[in-house]
Amino acid sequence: MLTLDKLKAMAAKTVFNRGEAVDGPLGINLTGKGGMLKWVAVRGVYHDWNIYAGRNTTSYEGIARCGETVHDKNTIKKLVSCDEEAFRLYRH
Repeated sequence: MLTLDKLKAMAAKTVFNRGEAVDGPLGINLTGKGGMLKWVAVRGVYHDWNIYAGRNTTSYEGIARCGETVHDKNTIKKLVSCDEEAFRLYRH
């Protein structure tokens, strides 16, 4: 589970989790087209963090640089288990 202490212990711009999910209501649902997406969770500069998603043909590194931000609270918590303190530091 992601906590403030774990965020503080990470270096800035660390990719600390990644995976794949369907582009639909049961996954990330960026466009709803049903294909697969890759996603990465990245620690920011000031103990904040974000999840970026992109096409599954893009590298994880490319998604970390240029992916779309995931905004839905339920999706965020489904992809990265986090406590409320860490969730408040999510960069929307």
